Amino acid sequence: MVTTEMRRPPLRLTRRGRVVLLGFFILMSCLASAVLLTTASRAEDSPAGPAASVVVQPHDTLWSIAARATPDRDPYAAIAEIQRINDLDGFVVHPGQTLQLPR
Repeated sequence: MVTTEMRRPPLRLTRRGRVVLLGFFILMSCLASAVLLTTASRAEDSPAGPAASVVVQPHDTLWSIAARATPDRDPYAAIAEIQRINDLDGFVVHPGQTLQLPR
C-alpha cells in the first residue's frame, strides 16, 4: 500500500488580496496615529482638581476678587463668570462667604 500525501499548494496572494492587506495596514497606522496624537494632546490639559475658591474678606468686592484671582482676564468677564459659577443674583458679597473661582 502506497499512501500518497495530499500536498496543498503554497499560499499565494492575489492582487486583490495585496490591495486589501495594504488598506488594512494603512487603516491601522492611521488609527494608531490618532490614538497617539489624542493622548499627547490630553497631556497638555490642565489637571482636573478641585476648583479654586476664596473666602470673602471685609471690604472685598467682586471687582477686587476678580482682579486678584484672574489678573490676565477682563475684570467684567471674570465677574460674570464668578457670578455664574456661584449662582449670584447681584454684585453683593459678604465677609466669610466662600466663592468658587473660574479656572
